[in-house]
Amino acid sequence: MVIQWSFGSHSIELRGIANNSETNIMKFSQPQTLKSIAIIIDAEFVGEDNFPITGLNEIHVVEQGDLVFVDHQKYYEKALKSKATSVLINKKVDCPEGKALIISNDPFRDFNKLIQHFSSFKKNEKTISESAEISNSTIVQPNVFIGNNVKIGSNCIIHSNVSIYDNTIIGDNVIIHANTIIGSDAFYYKKRAEGYDKLLSCGKVIVEDDVEIGANCTIDRGVTGETVIGKGSKLDNLVHVGHDTVIGKNCLFAAQVGIAGVVKIEDDVTLWGQVGVSSDITIGKGAVVLAQSGISKSLEGNITYFGSPAEEARKKWKEAAAIRKLPEIVKKLDEI
Repeated sequence: MVIQWSFGSHSIELRGIANNSETNIMKFSQPQTLKSIAIIIDAEFVGEDNFPITGLNEIHVVEQGDLVFVDHQKYYEKALKSKATSVLINKKVDCPEGKALIISNDPFRDFNKLIQHFSSFKKNEKTISESAEISNSTIVQPNVFIGNNVKIGSNCIIHSNVSIYDNTIIGDNVIIHANTIIGSDAFYYKKRAEGYDKLLSCGKVIVEDDVEIGANCTIDRGVTGETVIGKGSKLDNLVHVGHDTVIGKNCLFAAQVGIAGVVKIEDDVTLWGQVGVSSDITIGKGAVVLAQSGISKSLEGNITYFGSPAEEARKKWKEAAAIRKLPEIVKKLDEI
């Protein structure tokens, strides 16, 4: 993703690809080698010593040059056939042509080690970081926290007690209401005998132009990639958006909508109050999902849905009407 950013006559280009002092997105500022990465985590490798590795990424956002991790045989084939050219894996397998392997007894742990090595947490010394870039026309109310390398465009209003974590990018004409948190860590854990082990987050959130985000919302950043709120979309109070979810343009979400990670929501989707969306699915353009519905699988666009699991609304209403008649039907059967 390339974003042209302008403040008056000054223009900069953000590519979200360098892992340096200005961004945590896990593309290295300079290519690493297979051997150097293996040395960091003290692991065996399969491939040439100088085989290039240009970044770390999760399976759903990997590109050529990336290293991806896999620790379950169920997902070996997906990882080995992905765009990633290096695979951190917990078993010796045949190495696909043109790729490299790093053999680890715990890929989850070692992926975290690599994130810590290349993208360590940077403490803020001030409420608004000196590295943040904020347009002069934007209003920032008292008690707002703005982290490192945040970029906020023109004519925005950031209300009190909002927290905007590192590397967040916010466009023009954005309103963020009180107590909202943008850029919190992904809810991503591996269960172990001693408890839950957290996968570290080093991605970002992008809020495009003309977005309004209500009070007490929470938007998680990507693990290694981006969570995106599309242009013109409106979020009511108490909405949660999970990591790496991409929301299209002009979407409308009512209060208490909860969206899991890695969800794709296309343009002009409406989710009414208390709709729940499970991970790794797509909601098609123009879909409307009525209140308190549960979405467990991908939905086609331009259809109104209801229920849990959500289905075409008219079908659900007919089913509900039929269920109400069951006592009467049972009574008549008993009288026969």
